[in-house]
Amino acid sequence: MMNKLLKIKKIRKKLLNKQPTIGSWMQIPDPAVAEIMGSSNFDWVAVDMEHGSIGIHQLPNLFRSLELGDTLPLVRMQEGTERYCARILDSGAAGIIVPMVESAEQLIKIRDASCWPPSGKRGVGFSRANLYGNNFEEYKKEAGNPLLIAMIENIKALDNLENILKVKGLDSIMIGPYDLSASLGITGDFSNTLFKKTINTIKGLSQENGVPIGFHVVNPSKKEVHSKVKEGYQFIAHSIDSVLLLDSIKNLEF
Repeated sequence: MMNKLLKIKKIRKKLLNKQPTIGSWMQIPDPAVAEIMGSSNFDWVAVDMEHGSIGIHQLPNLFRSLELGDTLPLVRMQEGTERYCARILDSGAAGIIVPMVESAEQLIKIRDASCWPPSGKRGVGFSRANLYGNNFEEYKKEAGNPLLIAMIENIKALDNLENILKVKGLDSIMIGPYDLSASLGITGDFSNTLFKKTINTIKGLSQENGVPIGFHVVNPSKKEVHSKVKEGYQFIAHSIDSVLLLDSIKNLEF
């Protein structure tokens, strides 16, 4: 059985030491796909409940498959609210990636809903996360401090970014390039001066506040991942299961 607390600590140590942690994203709700992703040497894989067609009832089997390859299961939540935190974490997620974070108050509510007391307000009970009570004592530390990643992907977040970065328990922020560019009115135009300026502002504030920053490299590219590492990004998602599949198909020679 995976020691998730140990894996969380290793990721936090990398972030603290300014080293990169590389994961990926999955949208296809199939344990076989999760098993392949989990055996691909990623530190973590985030199950995408915002844009993927994945329900909470499917999470346990996806997590089991990821854990077979010793890959830490995370979830990008459906929405940036506290509504589903407990159910996602009780299913066995080791942490959450919160979309569309726009204020410190919003993030604090989500953090509190994700942590067992005394750290937060999440309900305590037997669940898959603690092997239905069998690992209850061991799970207390993980439940009190799961990984917390805030996605900065809307121009509205910039006005509140310094306060967001000061939220206790935040492990990293992460730029969502497509939504961020859309909020700027330049959807997908990553070469635009306005987009680059906004990215640099986010990076500068994160560095000033000592909070690691991440990026989602959507299209498969080792070169782009290495480039992001050189630029100082640490929490990096490399592509998506569906995009990896499409990319492989496009590169087939007939």
